Amino acid sequence: MRNRNKTGNRNKTGNRNKTGNRIKIGNKNRMSQREFREAGCGYLFLLPSLLGTAGFVLIPFLDVFRRSFLQAVGSGFVGLENYRLVLANEAFRRAAGNTARFMLVCLPILLALSLGTAVLVRQVTHFQRWVKTGFLLPMAIPAASVAVFFRMLFDGKGWLNLLLGEMGLAGQDWLTSGRAFWVLSACYIWKNLGYDMILWLAGLGAIPEEQYEAARVQGAGAWDCFRYITLPQLKETLFVTALLSFVNAFRAFREAYLLAGEYPHESIYMLQHLFNNWFVNLDIQKMTAAAVMLVMGTGTVLLAFRKSGDGED
Repeated sequence: MRNRNKTGNRNKTGNRNKTGNRIKIGNKNRMSQREFREAGCGYLFLLPSLLGTAGFVLIPFLDVFRRSFLQAVGSGFVGLENYRLVLANEAFRRAAGNTARFMLVCLPILLALSLGTAVLVRQVTHFQRWVKTGFLLPMAIPAASVAVFFRMLFDGKGWLNLLLGEMGLAGQDWLTSGRAFWVLSACYIWKNLGYDMILWLAGLGAIPEEQYEAARVQGAGAWDCFRYITLPQLKETLFVTALLSFVNAFRAFREAYLLAGEYPHESIYMLQHLFNNWFVNLDIQKMTAAAVMLVMGTGTVLLAFRKSGDGED
């Protein structure tokens, strides 16, 4: 009797295990097939975008990379000679230096101001939507209108100089001197402040309010809450905001071009000015070599952003 029970239990258990394994394997196979079909549908929807990117970005860039090692006329191979000419070009060094200076100055100021503005706006209890809309309005204004406004404000006979004259002060040459750099920086920061503020507000909204309440109960002040609670939990938001601000900084050429034209003051002569002038003069060999160097430099910065973001995670 005991043997029958023992044998029966073993057989029953074995059958259950075999059946369970078959069901599990069948579910796994069905799930893998379903995931495969979903992935195939996803890539099918992405196919037009991938073809467009390959046809209008990747393939042309490969041709630019090939041409950077050739003569401008003909197909003679010159090696790294085009790159040497670009690096020895004074206009390229000035434009690259101004662009790097613009990034290093404007990005920290923009990130700090937008974070401070987001913290202050978050404290507003009444008319918060109107305040957000007011800060976002510059993003909706066309770049040409923004440039016209700043030109009317900072021109030699503009509103600011007229106001200084009424106060008995001497007017300044804002757009044709070294001050043009700070005018362009103010234009960029003013236009992008609201956009970065919204990104910071999204990060601030993800922090649980209970943490602040617990810190206040223990006697923490506003600065302690900001330093030990807010800042550590905004690392991911900082990564995204800094990356998008870096990309948007390249668009400042529109304002610089509309403010001062093709040949502005040397303090705001950017890489985009240089590429535009080389394109007009059909200086293909320099333009292709500089484009490859710019892509490599930008890619290095983006990879550094990505690694810093992965390290924070």
